Amino acid sequence: MAFDAPTRLRRVLLAGAVGMVGVAAAGCGFELKRAPELPFRSILLTGFGPRSSLAGELGVRLGDSPTTRVVESLKDAEVVLHALTDAREKSVVAQTTANQIREFELRSRFAFELRTAAGRELIPATEIVLRRSLTYTESAALAKEQEEAFLYRTMQGDIASQVLRRLASVRTP
Repeated sequence: MAFDAPTRLRRVLLAGAVGMVGVAAAGCGFELKRAPELPFRSILLTGFGPRSSLAGELGVRLGDSPTTRVVESLKDAEVVLHALTDAREKSVVAQTTANQIREFELRSRFAFELRTAAGRELIPATEIVLRRSLTYTESAALAKEQEEAFLYRTMQGDIASQVLRRLASVRTP
């Protein structure tokens, strides 16, 4: 297959431009987001409900850490993350004069503490509360239900990220 000179020149210039972007991205320190390196080797998650989706999310994210593994028993754990509160709340914010709901506030509340396996406190009781607004209309009730589930999932991911950042900042002796 023969190419004429302008087509060949365009391909060479395009390949050169793509190569320059790659070199520039590597030279500026660009790096893909990755799990934080935690200052302990093993962690036990306790205090969560039987099918807590937040516990599952934290387990997955902690499992992605190159330095830490999630364990199932206290004797294998270096630290223990104990959930004090793991709750979802929903309250009415606005309604019409005919008492039809127009807006909800969704809250995801998580309180936890981190201790060594021997019981020494590393992170005192800490609460993370996230809020999102959800407009509502009865004509789109199913769609709003799906939107509510999506908002709770994103808040859960945000909470897991915040917990991991706090765990990464712990200084163990």
